[in-house]
Formats: sequence, structure tokens, C-alpha cells
Amino acid sequence: MLNETLYRQPRKDGLHVLQRRGTGGAREITTSRLVLAAGSESRYESSDEETVVVLQQGKGTFRAGGQNWTVSRSDVFSERATALYLPPATPLTVSAESPLEAILVSTPAEKGLSPALLTPNEVRVNARGRDIYAREVHDIFVNDARAKRIMVGETFNPPGHWSSYPPHKHDGKDGEPVLEEVYYFRIAPSQGFGQQMLYTAGGECVAHVVKDGDAVLLPYGYHPVVSPPGYKLYYLWAMAGAQRKLALHEDPDHTWVHNAPSA
Repeated sequence: MLNETLYRQPRKDGLHVLQRRGTGGAREITTSRLVLAAGSESRYESSDEETVVVLQQGKGTFRAGGQNWTVSRSDVFSERATALYLPPATPLTVSAESPLEAILVSTPAEKGLSPALLTPNEVRVNARGRDIYAREVHDIFVNDARAKRIMVGETFNPPGHWSSYPPHKHDGKDGEPVLEEVYYFRIAPSQGFGQQMLYTAGGECVAHVVKDGDAVLLPYGYHPVVSPPGYKLYYLWAMAGAQRKLALHEDPDHTWVHNAPSA
């Protein structure tokens, strides 16, 4: 099961699904990528899913719920996120002024409030870890009152650093809430790579070499990430499940590092 969790799709014009709920072990989340040339346009709507659209790069216009927003981002490593929350059955039109790329993550939900744009100055920035597992975690739609079930954020690994570390999980097997998660990766420079490990206490284990534009489904188990020297690593993360609550269980074999002397 865990060895079938890497999704690698070539970039192509328009909206294309990277991984879909109901296939490959995914129960909650669908992930899509939108690629638009300058001057082009795309439309999206999900009748029964709430969706978060996270701009990766480019400049354009989002139109939904009778509102228009001009959005821009040079790239994920240079600027904080601009992201749009869409309730179910809310059509979205995206028009590109320059080459534009965005990621859409969605999960089933009841109808909610109107669409809402989150701007870069509204992103909550969290410093996590220390030493070579220090990283930044940006909350996008996590503790807000708009989304019903989905939680979305971004994690930034400096070169040579670990994240999701000490290894943690949220599959409910130790009393924590059950949350399915998807990671979408970017690497700088883009020819680089990272490592995504997934493992369980029972001995199931797989390690994926992740490249720029890959997605990985995290259906259960611990899931640490590492970037190699010389390459910055980013992943957009989306979670949905039994509760809309960030709660995790750390691998007890590795929690001692919290109290180890700094390097």
C-alpha cells in the first residue's frame, strides 16, 4: 500500500488531476494542478467538495461568488502564499496575465460561507524544530472559521534539513485523530530532489525520491522528509479526516531528540 503513494505527472496546460479521492487508497483528498499560459483561462467547480486553491507562481485573476481578486506570486520560495477558499458548488474562473501555476486540494464538505482570499500578510509563520530539523511551517487555512474539514499549509526545508521530524503520524492507531494527508513538492534549484519516507511500527516501510512537481499520499504511518545539501525543499500539505484539528503522535523511539544537546 505505502509503495503506491507517489504520484508523478508531467506538467501540461490546463487543469489536471494529480491524485484522486477514491483511487490509490485515498479516502478524503483530491489534488489537482492548474497550468495556464499568459492570456488563457480555466474554469473549475466541485458540487460536493470544498476546495483550497494555492497559487504557486504567476499573476492573474480569480473570479468566484461574484468577487474578483488580482493575485500574484513570483514563486513559492520568494513570497508567502496567496490562497482562495471555495465552498462546494462555487464556480471558479482563473485568468492568467502571466504564466500561472496553482494547486487545488479538495475534500467532501457541507456548503459553507462565501469564497475567501487569504493574502500573504495573513499567513501564520511558525518556526519548528532546531538544528538540522529546523524548518518553517506556514498555516494557510488551518484554524480559520471558513473551511469545514480541510486544513492546508506549506512547509519549507532549508538545504540538508529534515521536517515532519521527529517522525509523526495521525492515523488514529494511538488515539490521535484520523487524518489523511497529501504533500505536493517543489525543489530549488528544480533539478534537485528530496526523500519522503513512510513507515509503520509494524515494519511496513517505503522511501520515495521526490522531485519538483511530485505529490505523495500519506494514508497512514510516520512520514518524515529530508532535503539534500544544496537544494531547498517545499511542500504544500493538505489534511482531512475525522476532526478538523492538528493533532499528531510522534514515534516514541525518536522523541528523545527534543531533549538532546544542540549540535
